[in-house]
Amino acid sequence: MTTVKTNPTTLEGMADRVGRAPGRWGWVAAAIWLFYLSQPLQSVADHQHGIVRVLGFLTVILFAASYMAFFRLIRVVALRGQLSSWHRFGYLGLMLVLCLLMIPTAGQTALTGLVYISAVGVMLLELPIGIAFVAVLLGGAEISMRVVPGWTDDGSYGFAIFLGALAVYGMRRAIQRSIELDATRKDLAELAVQEERNRFARDLHDILGHSLTVITVKAELAGKLIAANPERAATEVADVESLARAALADVRAAVAGYRELSLAGELVSARAALQAAEIKAELPTTVDEVPEDNRELFAWVVREGVTNVVRHSGAKRCTIKISATEIEVLDDGKGPTPGGGASGHGLVGLRERADQAGAAVHVGQAPGGGFRLAVTVGV
Repeated sequence: MTTVKTNPTTLEGMADRVGRAPGRWGWVAAAIWLFYLSQPLQSVADHQHGIVRVLGFLTVILFAASYMAFFRLIRVVALRGQLSSWHRFGYLGLMLVLCLLMIPTAGQTALTGLVYISAVGVMLLELPIGIAFVAVLLGGAEISMRVVPGWTDDGSYGFAIFLGALAVYGMRRAIQRSIELDATRKDLAELAVQEERNRFARDLHDILGHSLTVITVKAELAGKLIAANPERAATEVADVESLARAALADVRAAVAGYRELSLAGELVSARAALQAAEIKAELPTTVDEVPEDNRELFAWVVREGVTNVVRHSGAKRCTIKISATEIEVLDDGKGPTPGGGASGHGLVGLRERADQAGAAVHVGQAPGGGFRLAVTVGV
């Protein structure tokens, strides 16, 4: 089962990139934009005196501190999780109040603060709400320049608010795309791991299913022969030991990721397994006509087909036919049954291997009765 994870928000994504342990260069990059607050500072210095000037400088400095605190806020998000809506609007409200407090001493230049507020709002709020928030700030700036006595309507503040919000929107979209890309990469990595687990499980099933079936048949035969033919029983027991060691070697090779099947070797193993199960084997004596590219797939067909014959068929005869592009495993047993061997785990894995090789798997009744498993390459 694949676990579905919730994607992080834009603010959380920015926190991951900036906020967990922001370096000094991150603070410097943010502080560069405070250059534009030089306008209200200059206005306070030119038009105010004494305690009024001090208060003017103080309000501008407090506003700058609220802007820089946004990056501290990102750190909080990174360490504690997503902020509530009340925290977001409360923070923007604080910045707006400080901006308004700048107006008595800085005059029209205090509207510069709206550029910072709009930028922070686009990053803090959900996109539709952020757009509406910027529209309100833009409208407020345009209206105030027209109705407040002594203020000039040069359109520069509204344009600056629009450009600032647009720039942050572009950064927001870039962060969102980065978040989506990271999430996609994680999903693909999880799917790759899951697929590899499934492949490994299929390989172990195919290896151990065949080997343990033959071992069981030979062990039963040895048990029957102990009293009647001790020498034959000893031979069968020796074969069981050899098969167990071979199965262990196959498992180790599968774990190491280097296991490849040999078609000739599988035919030899198939003959031994069928003989142990007292099933007459009619197998090809050479595989020379089979192209090298098809041999491993055909080896899997032999292993899966013979395992099913020994386990399920109740057959007396098994025939394997091989050509350059096709392999058939036929028996004279009871044939396919609904929900039986035709849809087992081994055949599912065999179909997947055949699909990867551009081959087709055919399962059904053999001519004259029994079970037929065939794989054709290049169909």
